[in-house]
Amino acid sequence: MWFACTELTVEFGNGSLPQRALADVSFEFGQGEFLSVIGPSGCGKTTLLRAVAGIVKPARGAIEWAPGAGQPSARLMVYQEDSLFPWMTVLENAAFGLEMQARAAGEREQAARAMLARYGLAGRETAYPHQISAGMKQRVAVIRAFLSEPALLLMDEPFGALDSPTRFALQNDLLELWRESGSSVLFVTHDVDEAIFLSDRVLVMSAAPGRILADVAVELPRGDRRDALFSERFLELKREVMAHLNGASGIPKKGAHAA
Repeated sequence: MWFACTELTVEFGNGSLPQRALADVSFEFGQGEFLSVIGPSGCGKTTLLRAVAGIVKPARGAIEWAPGAGQPSARLMVYQEDSLFPWMTVLENAAFGLEMQARAAGEREQAARAMLARYGLAGRETAYPHQISAGMKQRVAVIRAFLSEPALLLMDEPFGALDSPTRFALQNDLLELWRESGSSVLFVTHDVDEAIFLSDRVLVMSAAPGRILADVAVELPRGDRRDALFSERFLELKREVMAHLNGASGIPKKGAHAA
């Protein structure tokens, strides 16, 4: 165990009837793991990320870290929204995390240039965010995150606004970066295929207040998973996750009748 959430409950608002976003959320997370969280809209997925990041304080319960694992500076968030600085070039944005670590200018520029070239952004180094596509912006944001070498990367639907081909390309880039980095990833998504394709495990959450309904182990080979998308095991996992999601959303199973 690298960290564990134990009966984590998060509430918002003041007064006698606060709004409960998470209720008794418990799960363990292993170092180097890729764990996705999926659930109905508004179920508290982002709140869970923010709690793990230390941005939101729980009303009850706790997040327990292994010795030496809980430093807030080692956790980094990547959002769905464009998070690049509009006044910085692509190169400056990519190298920003290294600048915050006080790395030498030549060192951070060399590292950022190499990573940008590797992921199809050579020649775009001097462009500004408004001059590149949405997919390119997210690629820069992911590169910036991994160049910072976080112990834990918290990703909040980073590819949710992208078209399918761009999303698929970025998913593959993300897996490659993760495998090489040694970072751990907690990834929020609303896409079942994405959750299974990327993850070691998938947590399925209920409707608000969010609870953990299922912890699904993704028993697929690591490495290049593109062929696994068409495997019978992938379809079995998808059916399993969808069955839990249908229950979370209150959708009756086929053949079920209301009382």
